[in-house]
Amino acid sequence: MLSSILRSIALVGTAALSLASIPFGAARADDTKLAQAPATAKDLGVMAVNLKDAVKFNYGFQGALQGAGTPNQAGLGAFIPLKFSKNSVAFVDVLVNANFNDYGNYSSIINTTVAGTTFSTSTRLGYRWLNGNRSWMYGVNAGYDSRPMASGPADTGVSVSNSQTVFFQQVAANLEAVSNTWNFNAYALVPVGDTEQQLNSFYNGGALDTYGLDVGYSITTDLRASVGYYYQSGDLGAADGSGVKGRLAYNLTNGLTVGANLSYDQAFDTRVSGDIKYRFGANGYGAPSIRKQQPVVMPVIQALATTGTANRDVRVHDLGCWKCFCGWTC
Repeated sequence: MLSSILRSIALVGTAALSLASIPFGAARADDTKLAQAPATAKDLGVMAVNLKDAVKFNYGFQGALQGAGTPNQAGLGAFIPLKFSKNSVAFVDVLVNANFNDYGNYSSIINTTVAGTTFSTSTRLGYRWLNGNRSWMYGVNAGYDSRPMASGPADTGVSVSNSQTVFFQQVAANLEAVSNTWNFNAYALVPVGDTEQQLNSFYNGGALDTYGLDVGYSITTDLRASVGYYYQSGDLGAADGSGVKGRLAYNLTNGLTVGANLSYDQAFDTRVSGDIKYRFGANGYGAPSIRKQQPVVMPVIQALATTGTANRDVRVHDLGCWKCFCGWTC
């Protein structure tokens, strides 16, 4: 595990150094011709794109390994356009995931392992629009996430009994901005209902409020790096504090993306995870041949129909014991 963490830190560090060495707005290798002969949006055909032709219903699968308070999971997702105007689209974005056991005896929520299969959901209703010359896409969305969680043994050596399956839920909101090179995502995850629950005879778990900002940069057409900051609170104050994270994502082929993630905060320490996403019927403007012809247009147009999978989980932490929660002495 230590060697994997060190390799991931080195990988994210290398990407960060590469990103830092590139001036804001500098042309990438595949944009050399555009840098030599600047083209207007009209020249590139951006203004002629009909969003009804470019932004289509798409669906597929996604999967992720456990992270900081999030489970091993795999499931299906879909992006459903609802209404178009000349420069905008309203949409629904839905995910359904099966959540699996934590691997080995390594808890994703700190002390109690997640055990047994449950099904979580995530729904976003949103609106995305392009600016006047279609060089930026902006968006806002909000929705609801649910997470039933089956608990198992503790990985601390503490003997527990009466393991429970509990139910957490949250409301969420996102703001996004995407250009050919940069992307920004600000988000808020706010648990509602019974946010602190008894998991077994010793530990209780709490759903976490999480607020963050991710900033991404396209190193090449297919490789993206991002860094993020987040603040989390919950589990009777045991998880309160700031964290940082990094991500590398690579587009293997049109519609198929793999990613590696690294995060650190005082509550969860260092966490490494990976993920994969594939969408059938993905935006036709993402075809490699067309993407090469229109390197400026494609990321912005594609972003209108992106199914987001990040920051969609109810994050759970379980440092405290339930006796402490009730005012007893452990």
